[in-house]
Amino acid sequence: MRRQKRDKADRAFTRGYQIGVHGKSRELCPYHEDEPKQEWLNGWRCGREDNWDGYTGTAGIAKNNLA
Repeated sequence: MRRQKRDKADRAFTRGYQIGVHGKSRELCPYHEDEPKQEWLNGWRCGREDNWDGYTGTAGIAKNNLA
């Protein structure tokens, strides 16, 4: 059975989260369109919050998958 692709917004959020949880700058956002860019920034913000709260590495990934 083929896996369905996640929608573009979900992928953008996840990629932004990964950048944020690793403490990198939001200037690395690869999107120029409004919707995926906003989702990427939302993910980046959540990732930065988790980074500040100590959810780095495996703990951050596990927390992100629960949400």
